[in-house]
Amino acid sequence: MAEVKISAELRTEFGKGAARRTRRENKVPGVIYGHGAQPVHVSLPGHDLMMALKTSNVLISLTVDGKTELVIPKAVQRDPLKGFIKHVDLLTVVRGEQVSVEIPVHTEGELAPGGNLLEHVLNALPVEAEATHIPESLSVSIEGLAAGDSVHAKDITLPSGVSLAVDGDTVVLQVLAAQTEAAAEESGEESAEA
Repeated sequence: MAEVKISAELRTEFGKGAARRTRRENKVPGVIYGHGAQPVHVSLPGHDLMMALKTSNVLISLTVDGKTELVIPKAVQRDPLKGFIKHVDLLTVVRGEQVSVEIPVHTEGELAPGGNLLEHVLNALPVEAEATHIPESLSVSIEGLAAGDSVHAKDITLPSGVSLAVDGDTVVLQVLAAQTEAAAEESGEESAEA
């Protein structure tokens, strides 16, 4: 995982008005916390932060007031309509430290024939990994899975140094049987009778 370097400025104004002024300057208000230290309020360059957050669980080398520390995004608030970043919470990490993160799950292959549906019960798998070696995503083969089959967390191959942060029997993916036309007609008749 590559580190992204971003410079931030300390924030001295707080509240809605101050946050709006910060956003008008194309900056994003944020807070850095972790390791028992007092939270530090910062403003980050909006474009640089947006580009960094395109990679899930990105490791950011953040320079604030002449000091550089490693952080990962813990919570990102976006505008629901326009999608721009409104606020970001950053967690301070140390090389070698284990952190809890969620890794996106991607599928490979084709389901068995029959028009069945694949349901993503979890889009991201909670894991614990070393802060500087967080995988970008996990790949799962669904080749040949049929209706009723499922993939559990323990079935997913994890890179070395990464461990599950959920029960191994947690269902991540499951294959649902396609609804046949006869079953669809029966349910339509039942609703007409009701």
